[in-house]
Amino acid sequence: MHSYLRAIGFSEVTDRIELEKLLGIIIDQPTEKKVYNMPNNKVFTEITKLFSKQMGITLRGEIDSNGKFYMEHYFPFYKSQYMSTKEETSIIKRVDAEAYTGMCDDVRLGVSLIFYLQNVVDYFMEGKNKTDRPFPIYLSALSISGKIILPMELDEKLAKNNSADVQYRRQLIAEAKKGNQEAIDSLTIDDIDMYAMISRRAKVEDIYTIVETTFTPYGSESDNYTVLGTITDMDTLINEITGEEVYSLMISCNDVIFQVVINKKDLLGEPVVGRRFKGNIWLQGNIDFNSEKCLN
Repeated sequence: MHSYLRAIGFSEVTDRIELEKLLGIIIDQPTEKKVYNMPNNKVFTEITKLFSKQMGITLRGEIDSNGKFYMEHYFPFYKSQYMSTKEETSIIKRVDAEAYTGMCDDVRLGVSLIFYLQNVVDYFMEGKNKTDRPFPIYLSALSISGKIILPMELDEKLAKNNSADVQYRRQLIAEAKKGNQEAIDSLTIDDIDMYAMISRRAKVEDIYTIVETTFTPYGSESDNYTVLGTITDMDTLINEITGEEVYSLMISCNDVIFQVVINKKDLLGEPVVGRRFKGNIWLQGNIDFNSEKCLN
């Protein structure tokens, strides 16, 4: 049973019989089907069904010579319409299934960004020979545990100072990646000063009044993160099969914008634009391998 089925409104699918019924609906009434003829004469297939706007389940597997589909695995998803970043991306195959993860560097985060690739057939058809150029990446995430936190109180002057500091830090990170020793030393000193400041203030203040956003790897899976970000937009989706309500939250985290989908049952608090979302997420990405933007 996939842990994140409940994130898209299938919290009541708890046993194999209910799951098989759901998978049967997807196979019999697909929204989209993509196929790719592999070099080993296998026909790799993605079968997708939407259960609300941009939200659904994809089955992956093979089709034999008689047209029968054999499922290898499935995953719930939300397909974002917002381009989160544009970077050169490494695509890496997982060892246990015909599934892939994307990895790129984004100076806004300061760490490598790793996500589950939603559109593998597109990668086979368009992306394998284009790995040396930046791609538009549309990030989304599923969550089964989250809470709403009030925003930090910032005056206009402090907000401008923070923005300037962030831009300067990004420049230092970019220079450090090129091997600039002065930039590396400056970042090291800044980190030491920041750690001392946080340690001092945390004795008398709540940590969430000091730290506005975070993006931190979580657990043993490379595409799982703990995030704290500001809600910039939101929508409520209804699963057309179960009727469960699901929140789609546009989150700004370290200036990286992506959408988080979470079941209303699993979110503590009332989401409002301007408040912050804190939770554990499974990060996914849809890469536009065929966009003309890739050529610019």
